[in-house]
Amino acid sequence: MIIMINGPFGVGKTSVSRILEQNLKNFIIYDPEEIGFMLSKIIPSRLLNDYEKTDDFQDITLWRIVSSDVAERIINIYGTNLIIPMTIYNVDYFNYILDRLKATDPMVYHFCLLADKHTIKKRLESRNDQDGSWPHLQIEKCLKSFNQNKEVFETIIDTSKLTADCVSRIILDRINCINQI
Repeated sequence: MIIMINGPFGVGKTSVSRILEQNLKNFIIYDPEEIGFMLSKIIPSRLLNDYEKTDDFQDITLWRIVSSDVAERIINIYGTNLIIPMTIYNVDYFNYILDRLKATDPMVYHFCLLADKHTIKKRLESRNDQDGSWPHLQIEKCLKSFNQNKEVFETIIDTSKLTADCVSRIILDRINCINQI
């Protein structure tokens, strides 16, 4: 089983993922952001296509491929289930990764956590991401894409007034795993 936790930076994906990992058997957190950091360091800019030369590693074609491949390998080699927290608002990238994950394990559950802009800013600042930082600069485009493409991002959970514990319980309930807590 794969549980994807999507949403803007600062919405609570990592906090919810940690709670889920603590409460579910045979699950680990797999963060594809780490793949992005690695690729950003090892691929020289001169090798990137023009459309890949942005401030977002998700625009690097290899990121989508490698992130999906690593998820598949973790499941197949280590026999574990995955919780994948990631901000992926680009519909094409999202569909590519979702399709690859479903080919690995048909039991993929996707949840898109949202909150109002003010709440997200407060949460970012509580983790020392100050106004003007990269995550802050992504809020508008993330919220716009998630809100305009609700049919793509499926299960939306408004976390504005919810704790990470409450959100994790909602997710567990929706995947019928509440009895595992």
